[in-house]
Amino acid sequence: QVQLVESGGGLVQPGDSLTLSCTGGSGFTLDYWNIAWFRQAPGKEREEVSCIDDNDGSTTYAESVKGRFTISRDNAKNTVWLQMNSLKPEDTAVYFCGGGAYCRPGYNEEIMGQGTQVTVSS
Repeated sequence: QVQLVESGGGLVQPGDSLTLSCTGGSGFTLDYWNIAWFRQAPGKEREEVSCIDDNDGSTTYAESVKGRFTISRDNAKNTVWLQMNSLKPEDTAVYFCGGGAYCRPGYNEEIMGQGTQVTVSS
């Protein structure tokens, strides 16, 4: 059963913007789940990019994306977005959304989507 579905990845040039979406699959609701975006580049470990709390909407960001990426959610649309601006080649990775009880490492990976590829290249 697919619980999280990512979309919106693609090939863009440096400086471009891209918005990723994470939706609940097969009738799965994102309500009560804290949702995080992760990414994994070839040969590197998966890293958390951002997380949004379901209770108060508070957000966290990795230092490498602060000021460029924005996470948001609309539970009525059962969707969490990751708006990515001023993209750099080093942002190239497979992006995953995951969910859990808290926006803390180890607590927001209880469920995970299949990922969407983002490639930033000129």
